[in-house]
Formats: sequence, structure tokens, C-alpha cells
Amino acid sequence: SPSLPEYFVVPSSLADQDLKLYSYSFIGRRMPLWSWNHPNGSALVRMANIKDVLQQRRIDQRICNAITRSHPLRSDVYKSDLDRCLPNIQEIQAAHIKLKQLCVNEPFEEAEEKWLSSLENTHWLEYIR
Repeated sequence: SPSLPEYFVVPSSLADQDLKLYSYSFIGRRMPLWSWNHPNGSALVRMANIKDVLQQRRIDQRICNAITRSHPLRSDVYKSDLDRCLPNIQEIQAAHIKLKQLCVNEPFEEAEEKWLSSLENTHWLEYIR
């Protein structure tokens, strides 16, 4: 994948040939990538969606099993679909533009209640929270 670093961490129990094979299944070949770890052994791993819906469950299970086997306490993997709970970059950019327009074009003193509801409608505060 041209968007991944040259070197990155993968679960030790995942064979190189499996990793190469699975990479073709991920959108943009963005296979699971270790991003952060905690001294207790917890880790944050991020990955792109799997292209083939029919293969998704099987590949996802194999990757999660490899991550679990690599964890010192053999803890289960907790997954979160960030596409469902976080805004995309276009939504954030649109909210920022609305905020800038509100701050430049709407005088705060004239209609505080309208200004605050307009601020809420930008979703900017929700996104940065």
C-alpha cells in the first residue's frame, strides 16, 4: 500500500504469506496497523474495511485471532467501527466553514439566541468534542 509506512508492527502469530494474501482484501491494501500500546498490553490497531463482504467475516476473524494470540494476557479484541461513530473529513471541513461564516457574518450581540442555535447547527462543537 502506498499509504502505509515502509515498516510497521503486525501480530507475531500472523505469517508473512497470510499478511500478503490478506492485504489484497482491504480497501487500499490498508491492512491492520498497530498504532499505540499501553504498558498493560492493550493495543490500538486500526484497519480499513474489507472489500469482499463474503470474505469479510473470515478474514476479520483470522486477524482478530492473531491479535489475541499476540496479546500477553490473551485478551479478546474489542472492535469499533469508527465510520459509524465519527464524522468524515468532508463533514468536519463543512462544519469548520460554517463556523467561520458564523463568526464573520453573524454579530453575536444582536441575537444571542439565534447565534447559539446557529453555532449548534454547524456541528463543530460536537465534532471537536
